Amino acid sequence: MTHTRIAALAAISLSAALSLTACGGGGTSDDSSAKAPSSASSAGSSSASDSGAKPGSSDSADPTANDAKPDSGGQGTQAGTGGTKGTAKSGNKVTFCKTKDLAIDATDAAPDKTSGRINITMVNRGSATCSATGFAGVDIKDADHTSNPIERGPAQPRVTVLKPGDAAIFDLAYTIDTTGKSLTSPTNILVTPPNETHTISLDWPTAAGQIKGAYTDVQVYPTHTTK
Repeated sequence: MTHTRIAALAAISLSAALSLTACGGGGTSDDSSAKAPSSASSAGSSSASDSGAKPGSSDSADPTANDAKPDSGGQGTQAGTGGTKGTAKSGNKVTFCKTKDLAIDATDAAPDKTSGRINITMVNRGSATCSATGFAGVDIKDADHTSNPIERGPAQPRVTVLKPGDAAIFDLAYTIDTTGKSLTSPTNILVTPPNETHTISLDWPTAAGQIKGAYTDVQVYPTHTTK
């Protein structure tokens, strides 16, 4: 009987010991599993800190690498030339007449024997209405092959709009030398229409009187219509 009790007590003790061991092993496994994510998170933070990388960006990307660079031959330049050299009509405004669209000639129009005057006529041969308002640029070419710029006379320009086929006139005025001792020998009149840069050469009218004084005594007057 005593032996049987001892064996029973031994069996109970062994069972209790095994039960405690099993409980202890389960606790260790749970602790290890709980700590694993924290350890991985720590490792990830350390790696990001060491490399200098920022969330959502690349540490090697240049923020200006894809910026557009201005083109030295860009449109900005044309949008600026297209503004001062526009050719489109705007409201009641029209473009200035082009030399290539004008038929230009010079004739003697002296009213008497002392007042020299040369009329220069410009006819609009283009297909659009244009403006010839202002002073034409005029040089007189001499027989010695020099060109002399002509000064403007004391007059205000008048609006001179030419429809296709219309004509504008401006004149050169001077005093006629009746002595026959003029120091000038004009051969050509170089005309640049108002607000143009292209010049045309006209013959000096053969019937025109000689110029008294020098070319600085000749004056050019602004354009006006013939109507």
